[in-house]
Amino acid sequence: MNGIDTEALSATLDAVGRDPGLADVTFGLESEWLDGCHQRASTTDLRQNGEVVETHTTRYTMESDEPAALLGTDKAASPAEYVLQALAGCYAVTFAANAAARGIELDSLRLDMRADLDLHGFLGLDESVRPGVQEVRVDVHATSSNSSREQLQELTDAVQQRSPIRDTLASAVTVKTILVGG
Repeated sequence: MNGIDTEALSATLDAVGRDPGLADVTFGLESEWLDGCHQRASTTDLRQNGEVVETHTTRYTMESDEPAALLGTDKAASPAEYVLQALAGCYAVTFAANAAARGIELDSLRLDMRADLDLHGFLGLDESVRPGVQEVRVDVHATSSNSSREQLQELTDAVQQRSPIRDTLASAVTVKTILVGG
């Protein structure tokens, strides 16, 4: 349902219930600065319960840059757009899986997303302004032929509570940055 293998979803729930360590997942990325605002990154091993997931062998390469208006050369999506993409991807997974678990057949799902930044913080022009995103707005356009608007609203509320990337953006997260070598 919704492209989600409900048997696999049930098996995953059972497996994590029996072995809570399976809930511990670590994603990795290696990034290299190319020039100016341009960088290239590649995904690395996926770890579950401290062990490399051997079936996760595909590696992806991503590049980012900034628009020319923001000191870049517009060779790739900006980091802020990647943040929105990360949230959109996580929302899509969370919507599809939670809808399937509730018996909701999604006919369509579209997310219109905006992230507002105030460059005063990034540029060091006003120390009272955070350098990060000030607000993220998401308009959800979801349709289902077997569910009411109320059920879709309950689903949307559940997605906000269960989306790992939304939680990451909305909650304080420890980020450790360590200079290695130099």
